[in-house]
Amino acid sequence: MADETRILIAGGGVGGLALAQALRQGGLDVALYERDPSPEIRNQGYRIHIDLNGNAALRTCLPARVLDLVRRASGANSDLVAAYTHRLEQVMAQTFPGTPDDVITHVDRNAFRDGLLTGLSDVVHFGRTLSGYQITDSGRVRVEFAEGGGDVGDLLVGADGVRSAVRRQLLPHATVRDLGLRCVYGRMTINEATGALIPDDFDRGFCWVADDDGCGAAFGPVRFRSRPEGASDYLMTTLVATSKRLAIPDEELFTLDPEKLWKISAELVADWHPALRELFAHADAGTFFPIRIQAAEPVEAWKSGPVTLLGDAVHLMPPTGGAGANTALQDSATLAGELLSAARGEKSLIDAVAAYERVMLPRGFDAVGHSLRMAGQMFGRAF
Repeated sequence: MADETRILIAGGGVGGLALAQALRQGGLDVALYERDPSPEIRNQGYRIHIDLNGNAALRTCLPARVLDLVRRASGANSDLVAAYTHRLEQVMAQTFPGTPDDVITHVDRNAFRDGLLTGLSDVVHFGRTLSGYQITDSGRVRVEFAEGGGDVGDLLVGADGVRSAVRRQLLPHATVRDLGLRCVYGRMTINEATGALIPDDFDRGFCWVADDDGCGAAFGPVRFRSRPEGASDYLMTTLVATSKRLAIPDEELFTLDPEKLWKISAELVADWHPALRELFAHADAGTFFPIRIQAAEPVEAWKSGPVTLLGDAVHLMPPTGGAGANTALQDSATLAGELLSAARGEKSLIDAVAAYERVMLPRGFDAVGHSLRMAGQMFGRAF
């Protein structure tokens, strides 16, 4: 692979930024284009679980000082995953004692993105929406932006999420399935008063609560190891309900303001245990927003070329397995390793992309399947 090889990345989420860090660290020419107008993240969630695979990928992708920043801004380590009935009866618990301090168990999404952006000010370009690409006669890739202009590189990596413009063009037959679940994200700032409301186990890690009528809630604390400026410790208070239980059509749900969504969430748990009702009652009304829970349908391997995909752009999965971010990080580490191998002259660029895709596709859709099975267990039906 020639020294002047240029890598273009569409999408500045977890996977795209980790890849940019790894390629920049390896000395490659890389440019990342993100449609968000600024580093402040859009509504995608709050607390992200990082597993051992995610930790390994971060160590592979990030320079030591960036990894240290990310680790210091992560949440204090959790040691519990548990499930409860809506009457607060524990039905499952798994503990993870003695997690080393250098292992990250969870991060706040905004703090994580800020850390991953470290040192990339000349690489990441905000407010640039990729609208399409063309393969040139020389085999390079030209990308076009909705705002005007474009760029040319030797490889385009679509890390642009569920609405991926790269996927739409590369794999127009790929589909994403709506699971009929709606998630209303919210959180409760932890202070002296609200901290006293949190059940002890809920302050130890991720806890799932479900009733018998298609409604569940996810709780998880984020107590920063080193609190970023302007941030507060919080408890994630996220409601998940079937469309039937929610009884609000999407065309209305996705236009509701945060306070209305908070009130709806509190009403849906009105017959739950008082301690659970209190967590929703004291949640921050302005933090609530809805998302659809979806999953990518498996796709067959395609002929490798100068365009590839990463993370949710190819293998979107429901959050029920806690694997989405971790799988994207693994994609980034695998792709970076292959591209750096090509940069050393060990293989061609296209061979590097093909080797990445042979690993990424089965691994990604295995994770999708696992997340769907977890959703089935949580809601008592197959997805």
